Amino acid sequence: MQDPLHFSIASGSHVAPLVQLVNSAYRGDSSKQGWTTEADLLDGIRTDEEALTSMIQQPHSVILLCTNGQNELAGCVNLQKHEEKMYLGMFTVSPVMQAKGIGKALLKAGENYAKDKGCSIVRMTVITVRHELIQWYERRGYHDIGERKPFPDDPRFGIPKQPLEFLVMEKRIV
Repeated sequence: MQDPLHFSIASGSHVAPLVQLVNSAYRGDSSKQGWTTEADLLDGIRTDEEALTSMIQQPHSVILLCTNGQNELAGCVNLQKHEEKMYLGMFTVSPVMQAKGIGKALLKAGENYAKDKGCSIVRMTVITVRHELIQWYERRGYHDIGERKPFPDDPRFGIPKQPLEFLVMEKRIV
């Protein structure tokens, strides 16, 4: 990580650049520049302006932005509070900025946000066939809690190229 990173809460003015960032990291050829791509698993887009606007406007939900020293959008994560647990989703680092420590710093910032909101557990879902990504989270203290969830049958989340499901991972943060 070469530049200092800055973290802030997204507002409606951030929606368009966030849509571009998230879709570039998860789908299409641009996502293949990084190691977190889902392009071989899913067609379609990862998100749109309507979905991100809804996340920002939802009670107990924020999108945490990560910008670098040049004020470029480097990453984001959606955090949703559910009682003492914080759901962490849409974890995104720009494909051209991956492998520079941004993901680790963004994950830590998300965990710190959860602590500040009184949460003791961070929970996430990861597509079960994303073995390298699951191992990355395990190295950061997350573990598979043995729960599986079906992948949504809704093209707004992508069109699976094979049968997919999620595993649920958690980390105790206090």
